[in-house]
Amino acid sequence: MDVGLKFPKGKTKKKRISHPASILGSRKGRCYLCGRYTQTEEHHIFGGPNRTLSEQYGLKVDLCLECHQFGAHAVHKDQAVMDELHLQGQEAFESQIGSREQFRKIFGRNWL
Repeated sequence: MDVGLKFPKGKTKKKRISHPASILGSRKGRCYLCGRYTQTEEHHIFGGPNRTLSEQYGLKVDLCLECHQFGAHAVHKDQAVMDELHLQGQEAFESQIGSREQFRKIFGRNWL
């Protein structure tokens, strides 16, 4: 592919992103909301355009399928549950990482 080029490109490896653990104390296999030991999915507390920031700062929790997507009070269906996680995520950020002003600058909103 690079044969015959005057300045061939060297092979580059894809940079691997380190995924920090949840700063909220969530563990894989145990639902953060209901406490059941079962199959869990990772939920980024601040989704959409802030999903990568949630990953970067460890603002994520493990949720069972019922609490994440399919139950009546699943985080993706119940705005009150979603808002409670936003509140807990901001509190965890402020107690372990930075100030309220820093949080607002990074995520664009104050949930407290």
